[in-house]
This record gives sequence, C-alpha cells and structure tokens, in this order.
Amino acid sequence: MLNLSKRCIIAWLALPMTLSMAQSPGDSGKRITAIVDASRTAPPMSPYLYGQFIEHIADTVNRSLWAEMIDDRKFYFTIDSKTPPPAASRGRQPNAWRPIGPDEAVVMDSVHPYTGEHTPLIMVDGTSPHGIVQAGVVLKKGRAYSGRFVLAGDTGANVSVSLVWGDGPNDRQTVPMRNLTAAYVKYPLNLTAGADATSGRLEIAGTGTGAFHIGAVSLMPADNDHGFRVDTIALLKDQHSGMYRWPGGNFLSAHDWRDAIGDIDKRPPKWDPVWNALQPNDVGTDEFFYMTQLLGVDTFLSVNAGFGDARSAAEEVEYVTGSIDTPMGKLRAANGHPAPYKVKWWGIGNEMWGDFQFGHMVLKQYTFKHNQFGEAMRKVDPTIMFVGDGNTPRMADLLTDRDWSGGMLANCLPNIDIMSEHFYTYEGGQQGNGTPPPDEPVIDTVHRVPNSVRAKVEVYEEYYRRIPALKDKKVPIALDEWAYSRLPANMKQELGNALALQEMFRHTDVIQMAGHTMATSQLDFNPNEATLNATGLLFKLYRDHMGTIPVAVDGNSPALPPRRAPADGAAQNQPNAGSPTWPLDVSAAQSAVGKSVTIAIINPTDAAQDLDVTIQGASLTGKGHMWRLSGPSLTAITGLARKEVELTDSPVTETPKTLHVTPLTIEICELEKAP
Repeated sequence: MLNLSKRCIIAWLALPMTLSMAQSPGDSGKRITAIVDASRTAPPMSPYLYGQFIEHIADTVNRSLWAEMIDDRKFYFTIDSKTPPPAASRGRQPNAWRPIGPDEAVVMDSVHPYTGEHTPLIMVDGTSPHGIVQAGVVLKKGRAYSGRFVLAGDTGANVSVSLVWGDGPNDRQTVPMRNLTAAYVKYPLNLTAGADATSGRLEIAGTGTGAFHIGAVSLMPADNDHGFRVDTIALLKDQHSGMYRWPGGNFLSAHDWRDAIGDIDKRPPKWDPVWNALQPNDVGTDEFFYMTQLLGVDTFLSVNAGFGDARSAAEEVEYVTGSIDTPMGKLRAANGHPAPYKVKWWGIGNEMWGDFQFGHMVLKQYTFKHNQFGEAMRKVDPTIMFVGDGNTPRMADLLTDRDWSGGMLANCLPNIDIMSEHFYTYEGGQQGNGTPPPDEPVIDTVHRVPNSVRAKVEVYEEYYRRIPALKDKKVPIALDEWAYSRLPANMKQELGNALALQEMFRHTDVIQMAGHTMATSQLDFNPNEATLNATGLLFKLYRDHMGTIPVAVDGNSPALPPRRAPADGAAQNQPNAGSPTWPLDVSAAQSAVGKSVTIAIINPTDAAQDLDVTIQGASLTGKGHMWRLSGPSLTAITGLARKEVELTDSPVTETPKTLHVTPLTIEICELEKAP
C-alpha cells in the first residue's frame, strides 16, 4: 500500500483547547509544510466512495423521496373517534383517519378486505354524510394534486371526495365518484388547492342508501415522477453519488421483498417491528430501480439473511436479473418490467453479528447460512458479486471467536467479494447520550470519525498478513454504513465527515465502497420544498471537484494522539488519523484525465492556519480554482430557513506557495497542469 501520510507515534505535548497559531503544535518556530508529489499515486477513488445508504425508517423514504401525502392509505389501523393516533416516529406524528358521522357507520371489514387485514366499509344513511377524513394534509395554494381512490359499493350510495383547505363552505374542492359497482374500481382524480394549509383535509363521504368500501387512497403532487418527488430527486441526482444501498439496514431482517412488488395498491400494509412504524410497502424493488435510474447511480441490493432464507434470496435474484423465461422473470414482466435489471452488488444480510438483529445467530451458524445464500444465489446468476456482513474486533481479539469479520473471511471467502463494515461516530461518546466530555478538544472530537476509518483499515491489513487465502483473493472493505451522528447537519458534523472522506482517500487499496447514512441526510425539506443542507454541500464539494487518483502528501507536522484517554482506560499509543500537517488535514489527487491536481485542506480549528505547499511531479500553469465550504461557527447550519454554511468559489491566478486557511473551513484547490 502506498503510504500517503507518514504515521508517527510521538509524546503528547501540552496543547491549548484551541490552536491559535499557524505553527506546528509543540514547536512554535516551525511552519506547517505540505509536500504534494503527483508522481506517487495510489489506486483510483471509486465513485462508490460517495455512495449513499437508504432504508425504510419511518419517513426516510416515504415522505422525503416518495410523494405520497396520505398516512395509512391502505387502512392498517381501525378507524374510530376514540383510538389515539399512531405514535410519533422519527419526529413526525402520522395522521389518522377519523369517521365522518357516528363511529358505527364505519366497519372494518375483515371478511372481504381489498388488501391487508381489513378494509373500511361505510354505511350510508340518507342525507347525512358518512365516511372518513384525514386531517393534517399540507397544501400549497394553486398546486395541483393527483389522486387515486379504490372504491366499491352499492348503486344507491352517492360518494364524493373533497380536498379541504379551510373551514368555510367554499374552502374545498369536491368531486363526485359516480357509477360505483360491487367490484373494486380505481378512480383517478385531479384536485387543486385554493389556499395554503398546514392542516388540510381529505374527506371521502357518502349519502343515499346502502354502503361502500374504500380499498385504498392516494394523494400526491401532480408533478410526481412515477410516485417520486421531483424536487428531492433532482437535488440528489445532482450529487452524482455513484451507488445507493437499499433496502436495509435493520429494516431488512424482518422484511419480505415479495410484499413490495406488484399492484402498489394491493400490496399489504405491514407493521415494521424493527422501527415500530407502519410500512405501506409502496416503495419496493421495482420502485427502487426506477429511483436509481432517475438518480443515475448503480444499485447495491441487500437480501434478508435474518428472518429470510436462501430460497427467497435466490428468487429475488431471479426476479431482478432473470430472463422473462424464468418464473420470477415472468412475474417481473407481469408487474410491468420485462427487461432484467442490471445489478452487480448483492449484500447478504445486515449486521447479523448483533443480538439486536432479527434472526441473529452465533458466528458458526451464520457462516453456514451465508454460504447457503451465496451458493443458491449464484446458481441463479453466476455473475453477481457478494458483499459479506462484517464487524471488525479490537486488535486484541483478532482471529478469535469474537472476531466476526475474521470468521467470515476464514469460512465464507468463495462467497465474499467485498466485506461490509459499519461505523457510527456519535456526538457525545459511543452511545451518543450527551455532549462530548468537557476536557475533549473539538479537534479530537471530530477526529474520532477518521480514526474509526483507520481502525478498520488496520485490522484488514492484519487479515491480509495473517490469513493465507487473502493473498490470492484480497477482499476490500465496503463502509456501506457510516456517519457522524447525533448532530444536526452543522459545520462541526461536516468537519468530521470531511476528515472521514479524506481518510478513505488514503486507503483506496483497501476501501472501495462506502454508503453514507442516510442519503436524505443531505437534504433539508418540508412537504412543499427542498434544498441541500451542509452535508449535501460537503458531498457536492468533494464529488464535483476532488480529483480521482490519490497522490502522496508528506509534511513536517505529524498528527498528535488524542488528548483524552479512551473511555475504557486503555493507553492511547496512536496519533489521530490524518496527514502529517497537523492541525490541518491535507489530501491530494489528480483528475482522471490528468489535467489538474487538486489539494483538499480541512481546518478543524477556530484559528486561521498558514500552509506552505510544495508540488512535485507536475508542471502547473498557475491557473486554477478554489472552492471553500465554511461557516461562522461549529453550530452553523444551512437549509430552507438558515443559510450560514456556504459553498463559495474563486479563481486561482498563480500557483500558491502558501495557503491561508480560514477557521472551520474545508477547501479544495484545483491547479491546472501544463500540457
């Protein structure tokens, strides 16, 4: 491996809580120097390093990417006036259906349900409207909405649907639903809001005689793209993320993929026991592939190795990649998708090492199960590549029965092409239950994120040395879940995220894929609008402007060990991760076509830092560009309401010898190479 940053174990020296000088800490007379050698390169950065992870956790998909505005649209819950609404999930209180008229006018029919366990049957009675209503629908004046209603009923029932934006008699648009039949029929509907409303209503009510069933309801902004929000999808498409991993995550281990294919209104609503939320199963396999097509990213599909089984996984592979002549390929075609999808990467399971995981088992049993899955899936499609389910141990437990990753590599190597590793660095310590210790400098807090990356790499370097089979098949890492968590998308979080990305860039021979948690954490959005937040700006900065072929960075200021000892009291004998330009972190790369050299610098301190730069191995024209992500404080955010973190750009007119790096800043300097 090309060592792009010199590591050095040095004694801890007294360091102020904030580094206010541009000199190397501990040596007041020395300036910080970086030597960028463009002739010393490492394996290219895969676009998958900018990959994203997304799973069904409450509204993570269903409101942020999917355009549906109605909760419980297929009637999982009983409808009456007394039952409390569903519990809030991830910050949002789901809206509940309530009766129009007396409770007894709404019967949950479990004998002839349209889908799921039961369907509301409305008993009508003369001229007094009976039906159901859902409040809390956010509307925008003049915005068009497309609806869909699945109804069946007696010919004497006069049913209408109303979109309501106020309390006045004219604050609504009402459309009659004519010619009901005993069989369920889907009725399309187009509506327009007459005013803004934060608690609009959708009413379905009837008069006359007899009864009617409501099988399913849908309401979306009319500009949706096959059910997806056009605003959030457009923002994420512009991120060029390379790869999306789906559908889980913990959600995966209790999810049956077959519940989320076919007629979207007939898919049964299910209770997700993992995240304790209602799952409508609207966004399933086919929708995910359409979304990745919209986003222009490759797909990384995971199969359920928790409560799932090898036969179901093999059938899922056949549904996705099989020809129309196969049973599952024929089913896919019947569902409107005759052409097979192109999927290279398949994850088997998610965090099966954890006793919190549905279907958890001990390592000895799970390695057998993983191989069952791999063999069954490759019989269907021999070209697929497997992502194993890893979890590195402490170095002291390497290759013991407590080493999940080592056990997987030792027993499942033919069915592993890259190994999944996850890490979450929590604000407030490992469990994220508070604020960082008061004696921990901010620079150490944010460096816990890249330290987690380096720790994974160091374990794998030991695997490569100690497991003979890895000499012929070197399995790289997929950091397909990672995040600096328990923070809003503020400047502090982005400093940690940027440090993690640059640590990945230093180890492209070991780390070849990543999936930031979650894809939608790049957005600030409400029901009517969306924009990139600071995390989105960070990924945009690196994806759009960082080179792709890492080059060596040396320096004269090695990283220091964290000032505060680890929580378990173990001695700290390693410096923080990073380049030898402490307290700055510097990463450099050439563009794929060799026309420029980019230098990325992170200043995680509240003091300006001067960096003397020498560039070797490349002839430069003196022209270039500088992009800078910065904010006035660690708590600065940007989004729909506040725009404190900014991404700016400016021209470079000469090759810099010294870069003046402002506090709390992430910047990329692109320098044009001479022909």
